[in-house]
Amino acid sequence: MTLPVPTEPGRDAAAGRASSTAPPTTDDASSPSPTRPERRRRGRAAAAARWLAGRVVGGVVVLWAVATMVFFAIRLVPGDPAEAILGGPGSQASAEALALVREQYGLDDPLLLQYLAQLGRLATGDLGTSYSLRTDVGALLLDQLPGTVVLAACALAVAWLIALGTAWWATLGGRVAAAVSSGLEVVAAAVPHFWLGSVLVLVLSTQLGLLPPVSTGTPIGLVLPVVTLAVPVAGFLGQVTRDSLLDAASSPFALSARARGESTSGLFGRHLLRHAALPGLALSGWAFGSLLSGAVVVESVFARPGLGRTLLGAVTLRDIPLVTGVALVSALSYVVVVALGDLAERLVDPRVRAS
Repeated sequence: MTLPVPTEPGRDAAAGRASSTAPPTTDDASSPSPTRPERRRRGRAAAAARWLAGRVVGGVVVLWAVATMVFFAIRLVPGDPAEAILGGPGSQASAEALALVREQYGLDDPLLLQYLAQLGRLATGDLGTSYSLRTDVGALLLDQLPGTVVLAACALAVAWLIALGTAWWATLGGRVAAAVSSGLEVVAAAVPHFWLGSVLVLVLSTQLGLLPPVSTGTPIGLVLPVVTLAVPVAGFLGQVTRDSLLDAASSPFALSARARGESTSGLFGRHLLRHAALPGLALSGWAFGSLLSGAVVVESVFARPGLGRTLLGAVTLRDIPLVTGVALVSALSYVVVVALGDLAERLVDPRVRAS
């Protein structure tokens, strides 16, 4: 008879735990851990996905806020929307016709129900039918949007050219040039659009005959509206860019580049511009929104078709669907441009990407 070999209880328990927690060797061989470059790529992809999701959610919130403010603000304007649908106060519509229109469009419902019904239509992409023009608002905005976007984009490009030119001159010209450029930027930023447009028409069109006083649908007819929009925005961008450029010019990396024999143009293009343009890029979204709002005045001054003139006429006629559609399209354009400016800032500055 063979006696069992006595064992220590603590040793058996420890051995059991070690055998139960030890990972099998075959799994390690079949699923290797990701390398460091692969982990970095996954981290960048996750960060990009979070950034995109945040932009989408923020854009939806902005559109909801704009739709809400427009809905309640347009109802504070004196007048009856039913009269606007039937042609305005001059139509002399009967009480029966007004009651029928209110029932058809839900204008006699409580305000909260009207608000929820409008949000439901907007959520499905239905912008409704214009009261005054009797046409689909979405189709109308698609027809008017390109002209305003081209005007605002060209004005933003010209504003950047003016801002960079004055900032470069202030950097190279010393204290006198910096003081003069600072004064010009303040004056430009304070100039109203309607005053500047009227002066440009009076001087360049009426007296000199160089440019047409109204928009003709040709590139030459785009010059005066673009300059009128670009000058005030260039004043704001120039102030920010000039200060950043002067700070970058006195930084150690600029002094080191000069010591290596870097030319002035090379120093500006390779080193200073990337640092000086970052605050301006962050403001480009605001600048584009300002250009869209300024297009209301400029398109009226130069008789140029676009969202600005459409919005002005819609507010005058209490055309609620058209006012809402123009406001939403303008807000969406602003959200997209702000996102593009943020993306450009991330591409220019590696520190933003790292954060």
